[in-house]
Amino acid sequence: MPEWSPERLAARMPFLEARARLTAATRAWFGARGYREVETPCLVPAPGMEVHLRGFPSEYEPHLGQGRRRRLWLRTSPEMALKRLLAGGAGPVFELARVWRNGEVGDRHAPEFTMLEWYRPGLPLDGLMDEAEALLRDLCAPRVSFGGVETDLSLPFERITCAEAFGRWAGVDLLASLRPDGTGDAAALGAREGESWEDTFFRLLLDHVEPHLGRERASFLTHWPAPQAALSRRDPSDPRVALRFELFAAGIELANAFDELTDEAEQRARFAHDTAERERLYGAEAAWPVDEDFLQAVGQMPSGSGIALGFDRLAMLAAGARRIEDVLWLGRFPYED
Repeated sequence: MPEWSPERLAARMPFLEARARLTAATRAWFGARGYREVETPCLVPAPGMEVHLRGFPSEYEPHLGQGRRRRLWLRTSPEMALKRLLAGGAGPVFELARVWRNGEVGDRHAPEFTMLEWYRPGLPLDGLMDEAEALLRDLCAPRVSFGGVETDLSLPFERITCAEAFGRWAGVDLLASLRPDGTGDAAALGAREGESWEDTFFRLLLDHVEPHLGRERASFLTHWPAPQAALSRRDPSDPRVALRFELFAAGIELANAFDELTDEAEQRARFAHDTAERERLYGAEAAWPVDEDFLQAVGQMPSGSGIALGFDRLAMLAAGARRIEDVLWLGRFPYED
């Protein structure tokens, strides 16, 4: 049966109605806290800078307008657009943004999905954790579950650093593998033959650390190693780590957050590294140019923090759904064979 068949749509309807209530409650929640809802472009000159993300390319043809023919991309996140607005003085802001990531299909992944992102100038990362904790408590039932893992959201959320988590569950000294210049020593992390520092980090994270996060209570995994800083600033008290956290509940990674980097030169250097690494791993066809306009905005951003939360995953927890397609109006269309 097609996704739109009465039988399949009726089976999803309780989850979809719960999602609609969650959407309305989310807008009200942010409005009550002084956030401005914004809408930013879906077609962008660079979809995002994460090395391992694949984008959906498009093309602008000026047959009825001005400009030049150019390659554009469907965004993987509204982050770079929202930070432009922060630089212009629009914050605090939030967006329920449609985003695209090529090739990601599964019970928790869809190539087209909704990202809830919010940013508040002047808010430190601890304050953002407080907000994220309040959001989940206010919008979800006291207990949520997925895949047999149940989390009590009424309990204080756990806050554990990457170094603490790797020492406790992987038996390694993560900080000893990190150099002050922001690089990692693979051998010091116990790399297997042929593994890079990043390969080893993610193997240990996925196999030994994540299975313990967001179980009986929700977890914030904080203070990520500097090689995984992305768009966050490094900790002034220990440059080996970055001011970043991920949020887990019911065994699911829900959100990724940064104390935002506002140093244009450092962000440029990171983008250059990521661009070269993406091309090395996936070829020139997977590459796109660095967004120079965004880099200019970085240097003018106010200090503060921001977070990207998978709204479909939050809807799954709020509705008690087992698969992401249950909370999508047309399920896996057009990706389902």
